[in-house]
Amino acid sequence: MTTAPEFAGLAALVTGGASGIGLATATLLAERGARVACLDLNPGVPAPLTGIRADVADDDSVRAAVEEAAETLGGLDIVVNNAGIGAQGRIEDNPDEEWRRVFEVNVFGMVRVTRAALPHLRRSAHAAIVNTCSIAATAGLPNRALYSATKGAVLSLTRAAAADLVGEGIRVNCVNPGTADTPWIGRLLAAAPDPAAERAALEARQPTGRLVAPEEVAAAIAHLASPLSGATTGTDLAVDGGMHGLRLRPR
Repeated sequence: MTTAPEFAGLAALVTGGASGIGLATATLLAERGARVACLDLNPGVPAPLTGIRADVADDDSVRAAVEEAAETLGGLDIVVNNAGIGAQGRIEDNPDEEWRRVFEVNVFGMVRVTRAALPHLRRSAHAAIVNTCSIAATAGLPNRALYSATKGAVLSLTRAAAADLVGEGIRVNCVNPGTADTPWIGRLLAAAPDPAAERAALEARQPTGRLVAPEEVAAAIAHLASPLSGATTGTDLAVDGGMHGLRLRPR
């Protein structure tokens, strides 16, 4: 006796899907039976994934890419809003232009992709949206004022959208990763005066003593996107090695 894959027959769109958490998510969804399109500025992805160029900071680009994805995949059932950029600095450190740019991508980008996808999601019997948020939305992290502000907005947006769309059968949730071992973190570490010491400090900040793997975040996203999670909406799922709730004694 065989069982159909969890996402068999479903179509998924993943923004920022060409690297890091996005690529890990797209790969996992495809392995579990979904047809997957990856929207990215540089959309080179391996088969069976479909790469589509999109700039989430540009509404025309987003609308065209979402329509291309829906046409290619035969509809849309799942949207993973994962595209995002980082920022370092205290509240006085980042100029207005950088504040606008990071909000354009991290918050307004999710709005653009979601509203473009809604007509397709409304035709799905298993519609789900999963947003990539961050531990920065729920914990005060030093030197991350701008980034934290955008992720706080993502958390509130997730809950509000869940309330708006639950009556239409569209579930909206988010994941809150801790510091994940992604290309962006790799670039931050490479730019640090002592990369090894900086990595050790980031690892020590998490109770597990290590960075979060992109595949671990992908597994949480897949759980929230799954038809098996039909009673879960308006939820933020921490994937942070215990950062949000554990208070351990120093080693």
